[in-house]
Amino acid sequence: MAVPGSLRRQPANRGLVSHCTHHHIVVFLLTFFSYSLLHASRKTFSNVKVSMSSQWTPPCLNSSAPELRPYELWNSSHLFPNAEEATLFLGTLDTIFLFSYAVGLFVSGIVGDRLNLRWVLSFGMCSSALVVFSFGTLTEWLHFYNKWFYCCLWVVNGLLQSTGWPCVVAVMGNWFGKAGRGFVFGLWSACASVGNILGAFLASCVLKYGYEYAFLVTASVQFAGGVVVFFGLLTSPKEVGLPELGADEDEVSVEEDANRPLMGNDDVDEEDRNYSIQATDDDNQPKAIGFFQACCLPGVVLYSLAYACLKLVNYSFFFWLPFYLSSNFGWKEAEADQLSIWYDVGGIIGGTIQGLISDVLQKRAPVLAVSLLFAVGSLFGYSRSPNSKPINAVIMAITGFFIGGPSNMISSAISADLGRQDLVKGSSEALATVTGIVDGTGSIGAAVGQYLVSLIQENLGWMWVFYFFILMTSSTILFISPLIVREVRLLLHERRLRVLAE
Repeated sequence: MAVPGSLRRQPANRGLVSHCTHHHIVVFLLTFFSYSLLHASRKTFSNVKVSMSSQWTPPCLNSSAPELRPYELWNSSHLFPNAEEATLFLGTLDTIFLFSYAVGLFVSGIVGDRLNLRWVLSFGMCSSALVVFSFGTLTEWLHFYNKWFYCCLWVVNGLLQSTGWPCVVAVMGNWFGKAGRGFVFGLWSACASVGNILGAFLASCVLKYGYEYAFLVTASVQFAGGVVVFFGLLTSPKEVGLPELGADEDEVSVEEDANRPLMGNDDVDEEDRNYSIQATDDDNQPKAIGFFQACCLPGVVLYSLAYACLKLVNYSFFFWLPFYLSSNFGWKEAEADQLSIWYDVGGIIGGTIQGLISDVLQKRAPVLAVSLLFAVGSLFGYSRSPNSKPINAVIMAITGFFIGGPSNMISSAISADLGRQDLVKGSSEALATVTGIVDGTGSIGAAVGQYLVSLIQENLGWMWVFYFFILMTSSTILFISPLIVREVRLLLHERRLRVLAE
């Protein structure tokens, strides 16, 4: 009995290795480190919250201000009367950043599909670096402290940084097809975690000189990275004369399987495949997909809502983990910054391994479901972590494995799958828009979450914050449950067919 083409399992990395060139490696590294630098500058802010809070409060409430400036001058110009209000404002800045970042993602995805991705990415990196420098370094050097000025700068920073993720995912989607996508994107999506580690390392190294130098270092490195991207990034294979993805789909059956996206519906009739949201086949350059058309693609809304819940949890660890370790266990800020790296280490390993498993299964949703179920248990365990750095680091890494891994998979590999469905004929002009929708919706959830985290922590304590995380993780599973059921049924059906064929 012949096995249907959709059931023939090709080695996940065979098509990838056969088409990999040095251009692929350069694109992988440039997009990886460009987004790492963007995340490093964000991580800097979360790593210096304690120092900024101390700088913004009167000297009678902290030990740093009398060493920095005359007592009379500081008492006449302090920004907040106590540390609690300063902490609340820092949480407000997180919320402001994420809301503007979410709005920017919806716009940046559309812009990225219509303009040169290299220009958009480079502009966002360099401009954001200047804003970060003004926010954390220039204001401190000039001794200028103003809440409204901080808010305005952070709104602009959120809009500029939003250009990063849709552009880098679209570029990666142009260069890497379905073959090994889960593994490649799982490894590549570690860029955010590497950026967190880099930001924590840079901040901890120079924090003893003042928090303004942490912003200075990360902003300088990010600006230099933007210049390198402008002169070195290739946005698609056709720029160097290589065939685009799916160009030879009709010639070899294996190539057809390698380039068909995982999100494609195997139940769709052949005549239905002739329909495309993109321009007709006689158009040489397909038009960019519309925003509402992208929202109507199968799986986009469900994964967007699920990512809103999951990114809330993931970014809460990103923004608040060093602060939680310092305030809850009394550890030094630099030590808390270095210890928080283990969460990102877990996320890197989780995203890579889970992406590889999803390649083998050729299904994403069941892998996400299993990981998120374990995430609920790891969150409960971490909430009861003792005052021991080694034990805390181990549980933190496990938590990052089961939360950061699925988060990386949704924002990268799954977004690329969604943007290359059969309905859009594999056109890259859908990638940035779909990525912007998924990540933008996730950022809205994360923005709301940062305010709720500070509110819950202030009124109920950290334990209830972790209960809130467990609720959001469970909601993630609930939103993708229709996709989980569908893909599990397909797996069982494929297994039965293979058994009959043997």
